[in-house]
Amino acid sequence: MIDVAAWDGLLRCHVDDRGRVDYATWQRQGAAELEGWLADQRPFDPEPDSSAEAMALWINLYNALVIRQVLARFPLASIRPTIAAVPNWPAFLAFFSRPVISLQGQPLSLNRIEHAILRPRFGDPRLHFALVCAAVGCPLLRPEAYRAERLEAQLEEDALRFLQHPHKLRFDPVNGRLFVSRIFQWYRHDFLAVAPSIAAYVGRYRPELALPADVRLSYLPYDWTLNG
Repeated sequence: MIDVAAWDGLLRCHVDDRGRVDYATWQRQGAAELEGWLADQRPFDPEPDSSAEAMALWINLYNALVIRQVLARFPLASIRPTIAAVPNWPAFLAFFSRPVISLQGQPLSLNRIEHAILRPRFGDPRLHFALVCAAVGCPLLRPEAYRAERLEAQLEEDALRFLQHPHKLRFDPVNGRLFVSRIFQWYRHDFLAVAPSIAAYVGRYRPELALPADVRLSYLPYDWTLNG
C-alpha cells in the first residue's frame, strides 16, 4: 500500500476548503517535505493494475507534481505566463509536456500521466474533476490525499462540487442554454463514453436543473489565474 500520510498532511496544512493553495507558506515550510514524498514514490511499479489504489496514487502524483512545479516558479500569477500581455504558449505547453519525474527509468510529464496512463487505463471522466492544474478554472484541490478505500466517494464529491460551482456550470432556463466548463469541450469523448450527451452527464449530478433534451451548450471562459 502506498503511504500518502506526508502528502495528506501537506494538503491539510496548505490548502483551504475552497481549494485555494497557500503557495508562499508551502514554499517556505513544506517544499522539502514534498520533494521527500515524491522521491519515496520513485521505486514503485509504473505499470500497476487498474485498482483503486493505483488510480489514487496516479491522481495524487499528478497533483503533487503540479504543486512542485508551481513552488519552483513561485511567485507567479498564472501557469500560463504572458509576454507583453500575450500568452507565452511555448512556456505554458512545456509546463505539461516537459518530463517532471522519472519512475523506474521512465521519464514522465504531466501530459503522459494524464493522457497515457490515467485516461486510457481507468476510463473514468471524474478524473477531470480531480486533476488540478493550479488554475482557478480547474477543479478545486482537495485538502486531503486520495485513498483507495475512499476513492469512489471522493470522486463523487469532486464531481458534485465541480458541477455545483457557478463559475463551472450554470443553466439559463429562459434561453434553454447550459453553460459548462471548457473541460467538457476538451474531454468531450471521455464524458460521452459513459453518457449519451453532456447534458445527460450533468443531469446525473444536477437533476434539479431538469435539463431539456434539446438544451444548447455554451462553454464558459477558462480562468488560468493561479489557484492561490
